Amino acid sequence: MGYRSLQHCVEDLERNGHLVRISQPVDPFLEVAAIHRRVFAAGGPAVLFTNIRGCEFPMVSNLFGTMDRVRFMFRDGLGAVQQLIELRSQPKEFFKRPWRYLGTPLSALTMLPAQVKNGPVLANRSTIGELPQLQSWPEDGGAFITLPQVYTENVDHPGMRRSNLGMYRIQLSGDSYKADHEVGLHYQIHRSIGVHHAAAIRSSKPFRINIFVGGPPSMTVAAVMPLPEGMSELTFAGALGRRRVRMIRQPDGLPIHADTDFCITGVVDPERLLPEGPFGDHLGYYSLAHLFPVLRVQSVFCRKGAIWPFTVVGRPPQEDTLLGQLIHELTGPLIPEVLPGVHAVHAVDAAGVHPLLLAIGSERYMPFVDPRRPQELLTQAHAILGQGQLSLAKFLLIVAQSDAPNLNVQDVSAFFAHLLARADWSRDLHFHTQTTIDTLDYSGAGLNSGSKAVIAATGPARFSLATELPSELRLPDGFSSPRVVMPGVLAVQGPRCPAPTFNSEVATRARSKMQKEVTAAMERFCDNVDASSPINAFRWVVVVDDSHFVVESLRNFIWAMFTRTNPASDIYGVQAFTEEKHWGCRGALVIDARTKPHHAPVLEEDPEITRRVDALAVRGGPLQGIV
Repeated sequence: MGYRSLQHCVEDLERNGHLVRISQPVDPFLEVAAIHRRVFAAGGPAVLFTNIRGCEFPMVSNLFGTMDRVRFMFRDGLGAVQQLIELRSQPKEFFKRPWRYLGTPLSALTMLPAQVKNGPVLANRSTIGELPQLQSWPEDGGAFITLPQVYTENVDHPGMRRSNLGMYRIQLSGDSYKADHEVGLHYQIHRSIGVHHAAAIRSSKPFRINIFVGGPPSMTVAAVMPLPEGMSELTFAGALGRRRVRMIRQPDGLPIHADTDFCITGVVDPERLLPEGPFGDHLGYYSLAHLFPVLRVQSVFCRKGAIWPFTVVGRPPQEDTLLGQLIHELTGPLIPEVLPGVHAVHAVDAAGVHPLLLAIGSERYMPFVDPRRPQELLTQAHAILGQGQLSLAKFLLIVAQSDAPNLNVQDVSAFFAHLLARADWSRDLHFHTQTTIDTLDYSGAGLNSGSKAVIAATGPARFSLATELPSELRLPDGFSSPRVVMPGVLAVQGPRCPAPTFNSEVATRARSKMQKEVTAAMERFCDNVDASSPINAFRWVVVVDDSHFVVESLRNFIWAMFTRTNPASDIYGVQAFTEEKHWGCRGALVIDARTKPHHAPVLEEDPEITRRVDALAVRGGPLQGIV
């Protein structure tokens, strides 16, 4: 019937060979994160660190590090949740196979949170400074909670039924915060917590927040689920965990999860914004320091035997990749219901999720006309970009199912080949300018600010895709090392832009100053290529810092291409034109994917930490046979 607590989960994983203990002293400053990265990359077990320097609490990581382990942990609940979703998307199935859904009423019962008067989490009190001070990357601004469950309610509609449980990063320490009294709160644009915060400001009421860390792993999954606004994640956690979520009523505050390991309670200071960050994030770069809300800490609770769970984010794939895969498996069947005519959507993890969406839709408008020009696909593209977190997509590529019924949206190479053989750059590229993008994406003009591009392609293949370099290919001065990435895509090494600066204000000024130089190089490239150039045998020409790196793997290409480009400023073309405010080109599409002066720095380990952790894997070391 699911796990009662995180301790229950850890014991079960260890008993079944999914978890190992490391009793050797390890440091929460950089070291445990580096160990975690190696264990995850090796497809290794969950790791319980029982001897943390400077802290009495053990730490556990890599709980969600393999899909086999994820399915093992939720073996009692995944089927029930999938049945509930199946009934939601296809209610007639109940009458066709009623025996399949005999357990559905019990599953529905577990979705109701239970109000209790007390619970294990209230057994002990602690302080922020006594919690594990995890720092994952050398330039992080301090210690962070990386698996928080942040609970809020809407002051206009209080109560658990319409509460929000989200995973918004929490900075525990740093020069800006009063030690033990303040922590930093960071949330990305379009998150439900923002709606609750706005309601509190509008009503001039205190904005209370409870931060849970630990507890049954179903609560962690619930915190990252993209549920509709107004639908409580507590209901999902109950269904997945096969137990009602027990919440302790508080006379003067928000309810507290009874079975969590830690709980931090506080109120957002309405008069105080402080620099939060930097933080090594899931795009593979540092998110820089920006002003964000401050939480005034009221209480820190912890249960007896509390365990601190953590993860480490960075250039994908990381552990959060597996959580994304689980979410896709659970929510995929709902796509056609939420987005009529859309058959599949894939947020590409290698690009950092939000920078690149692939979609398969329908072309049903005027079926008596040969649909060589995208019609319904454009309607569906706008619908996709209007859906919650999908609205943060920077590149949305969409094709018609009728052109290739067996095309798999998860097969990125095949999808690209299908699209590039059909997309007409004179009409099929559509820009959304001066709009919002992911808070963590620094390719745009500023925080949350950038552009989007939609490429919609339908009809029969009409372009051949070059697979070899033409012998007569010549590049403009300053551009070199052409390499074929995949059919139809050529990577060219361009002149290096000035190095990024690790300061958001300086970066903004640098962008303004250097953009003319960056643009001039790309315009010079396109001006020196005409319609007869053999480079037009390629549909995409991507200008990069290191073409050898880009062609080493599809993962490298996707990461460099989509995390370092802002569509409106970085897309150029051979024989480009603007007609009735529509931009297009008649030759190759040229995309500047170089690192720009305003981009955030790439994540890199501290060399000393690397040597220290590598030594743990030698014969007789605690990581021998694991990494």
